[in-house]
Amino acid sequence: MPVTVVRFNLVEPGATPASLRARYRAAVEMAAYADEQGISTVQTEEHHGVENNWLPSPFVFAGAVFGATRRIAVTVSAMIGPLHEPLRLAEDIAVLDLVSGGRLVTVAGIGYRPEEYAQFDVDWKERGRLQDEVLETLLRAWTGEPFTYQGRTVRVTPRPGTEPHPLLLVGGSSKAAARRAARLGLPFFPSAHLPELESYYKERLVEYGTEGWTMMPAAETPLLHVAEDPDRAWAEYGGHFLHEARTYASWQSAGIRSAVRSGASTVAELRAEGVYRIVTPDECVALGLDNYVLHPLAGGMPVEEGWRGLRLFAERVLPRLAG
Repeated sequence: MPVTVVRFNLVEPGATPASLRARYRAAVEMAAYADEQGISTVQTEEHHGVENNWLPSPFVFAGAVFGATRRIAVTVSAMIGPLHEPLRLAEDIAVLDLVSGGRLVTVAGIGYRPEEYAQFDVDWKERGRLQDEVLETLLRAWTGEPFTYQGRTVRVTPRPGTEPHPLLLVGGSSKAAARRAARLGLPFFPSAHLPELESYYKERLVEYGTEGWTMMPAAETPLLHVAEDPDRAWAEYGGHFLHEARTYASWQSAGIRSAVRSGASTVAELRAEGVYRIVTPDECVALGLDNYVLHPLAGGMPVEEGWRGLRLFAERVLPRLAG
């Protein structure tokens, strides 16, 4: 059975408070529906100060999802570690772990937008050191025992329920990220299909004498929307996909590698490229993917169209994947 994912970043250009309220409510209701249908995971992410309202608070959103669901996991991919106060972050993740029964997966990245660091008055040049401090503090905090933090003795309670600690992965596309994961004995989540980086990570595990594993995107990981008539859907909604793709691409320097990076500048180019795909139910099954990532509210997609696509997937694709 492939892994099935519903992704939400709550982007909506030109939103009003009323429209965002409806979009957030729809996302939580979609997560509850996905849970009922047996979809594996909700994926969400973190970005700050974006004009199109990109979700800035993935852990708050995760809590809402957990309150509406019973089985589905929530993956925060990725949390921008240096922008968080480590002790409060340890508390928040511990509470979410307890509330959800261990369904939270956190991928810790360092981000790639200096303006986000500026917004929180965090030194961009110190991001590597700060990430080390955040991860090391989380691991010590979750023991529930007193420890020294910035020259004082602290203790974080409650302890999370998951042993030895909530699932925490180090994300990134650099050797520095792979080294960090190996040194700390944490799993590694490359941001794209990068076998050479996985090999480097495994070599560092041996060097540090630690244990870990890799959760790597497949070589082909398109963002999917299911429609009866893809031509009509591209004509009516392709602009939403393009808006998100261009926003995301504008943030990334040449050295950043991502499974969903697009170089398209028009809807036609985006459709031909294949990073975003609108497919019929039959075409969706025929893709034969290891991971199916649905993106029902991509780029401000109308809520009603997002529901149509999600229901088509659940009713006419998912049962055939299970067979």
